[in-house]
Amino acid sequence: MIKSWLKTTAAAACLVVGGCAAGAKIVQEHDGGGVVIYPFKDEQGPMLSSLRKDALDLMKEKCHGRSYRIVREGEAKGRRRIVSPLDDAQELVEERRWGIQFECK
Repeated sequence: MIKSWLKTTAAAACLVVGGCAAGAKIVQEHDGGGVVIYPFKDEQGPMLSSLRKDALDLMKEKCHGRSYRIVREGEAKGRRRIVSPLDDAQELVEERRWGIQFECK
């Protein structure tokens, strides 16, 4: 009974915190820039996602504090996965991701 409750609580917390998705990360980089992606939820959209600031911080860090230019941005390939918040139930979770290609100035 306690194990079942812990599984349910952990799964619910995971979904609330952000779908257990990774935060912002650089997925492609070169000397003068790269591409950073971050997950977002439909309700917020990519521009209001709390992870957008993390993505912009990564870009600034990659450019060593100098300014950068966004070349293009748009929805990147997301992923789908099955979670089991309850022993006999499964739920399909779709994680959407936003990508930003940037160049350091």
